[in-house]
Amino acid sequence: MPRDVSVQQSTQLPDLYEAGIAELQQGLEKGHFTSVDLVKAYLARIEEVNLNGAALHAVIETNPQALTQAAALDTERENNGSRGPLHGIPLLIKDNIATLHEEGMNTTAGSYALLGSEVAGDAPVAAKLREAGAIFIGKTNMCEWAAYRGQVPSGFSGRGGQTVSPYYPNGDPSGSSCGSGVAMAVGLAAGSLGSETDGSIILPSSNSNIVGIKPTVGLASRTRVIPISSTQDTVGPMCRSVADAALLLSFIAGKDESDEATKSQPEIPDYMKALVEGALKSKKIGVPRNLMKEKNPVEDDFDKALDILRSLGAEIVDPADFHNAEELKAPDLGEYEELVLTVELKVGINKYISELRKRPPNVNSLADVIKFNNENKDKELPEPYYTDQSQLYKSEDSKEDEQYYEAIKKDYELGRTEGIDAALKEFGLDAFVLPSSYSYARNVTAIAGYPLVSVPLGFHAETVEPTPDPPTPLHTTAPGTPFGLCFMGTAYSEYHLIGFAYAFEQATQVRLKGRKAFPEAIPKNQLKDVIVNLRE
Repeated sequence: MPRDVSVQQSTQLPDLYEAGIAELQQGLEKGHFTSVDLVKAYLARIEEVNLNGAALHAVIETNPQALTQAAALDTERENNGSRGPLHGIPLLIKDNIATLHEEGMNTTAGSYALLGSEVAGDAPVAAKLREAGAIFIGKTNMCEWAAYRGQVPSGFSGRGGQTVSPYYPNGDPSGSSCGSGVAMAVGLAAGSLGSETDGSIILPSSNSNIVGIKPTVGLASRTRVIPISSTQDTVGPMCRSVADAALLLSFIAGKDESDEATKSQPEIPDYMKALVEGALKSKKIGVPRNLMKEKNPVEDDFDKALDILRSLGAEIVDPADFHNAEELKAPDLGEYEELVLTVELKVGINKYISELRKRPPNVNSLADVIKFNNENKDKELPEPYYTDQSQLYKSEDSKEDEQYYEAIKKDYELGRTEGIDAALKEFGLDAFVLPSSYSYARNVTAIAGYPLVSVPLGFHAETVEPTPDPPTPLHTTAPGTPFGLCFMGTAYSEYHLIGFAYAFEQATQVRLKGRKAFPEAIPKNQLKDVIVNLRE
């Protein structure tokens, strides 16, 4: 596509550390740069900090066809016009979400056991983004098997190594979608997809100072997504702004005949219409204090956030406590959820492998994965921190029995009817708000299959002591590391939660006004470095 060099030279090109999808699309439409330029710049940024420099290990592999695809989309734009807001936009996608094998990238959940497997096609969520004109420039690293292999440091996979936070050296990136979170934090693509079973979108979004949307189970397809749980798994966007996350969600939401959970979803609204600064006006937002842990540094910022919500027109009901909070915090709850996930992992992995177009040699089941790991300990179980696969053993020994079905029923009762829905009704609430890091509230949405939206809230003080998390080599809390604010609601309440998060984001601009990643983690390559005409 021809570019007007005089216009480029007089135009401030977007800073890829922060550039949003709409800004990039505007530059593409005006001819200030091309999709080829964008892909080159993002790939250069990945090269700088992924395995080199700060060695963030956020991206597990890049797409060898990305530049060819970008060139084709540039030609299509020139000849036929744009497909829409995602035309020619580079995205990253978690390594458990299938993309066309012919494209040249693997889908492995971070495990060497699935390296070389051939998926039958794109996952439907990927296919929708591709049809909209998005370019998948790479797969993001993740906690291997979505953090359900065993007691292993957060962010580690055999194939991808140890993902680390860009905000503090050797910091905990948290959650199985850690690669997507870290990549977004420092601008390695315009947007990304992650997946969540219990915290895997929300926690890495919180720890990376970005926006994450964990949708209702059943809003987006899980077909050809390497699973943990048919009951709890969901795919969602992880981006630098609420607007970008809402845009991606609007494309991936929808029914899929191959995913039973999506068949009962209501009509999907236009999530972009939720982006209203006055969305909190006259809304009742509850604070589930009895689901929150003892006071900590995050709570001070949280209480200040409540004042901001009040200033934006919200009525804050504090406390808006759950009557079944003690049950939700009791060991039994964890046992119910663990039983469900343990059983469903085996069922789901065996089904996923059986539907591959081509399987790796001698890997036909979860039992074979365990055997592969034991035979390839140097790759999969390296000393000293990454030796455990106890959860895989437990899953292999599990079965779908009466206890399993009772556990699902109990999870739904505790999380939905006696939990979130009961408290919303009792206090006449539109949603709940809480720090993204509080596990009990996150757990209740996980077992309920209900949505969460996390938005940047603040940063730990420089005086905070780095906190190692034995036996892992990571620091869970450290000076200057980010944390988020979470909005929680009932099934399919994403539209309202997105509006509330957007109103808070626009009023505070925590990501824009807060601190950036540490210097070695920030890529220096920008569009100006790959547009040849600007260097001449």
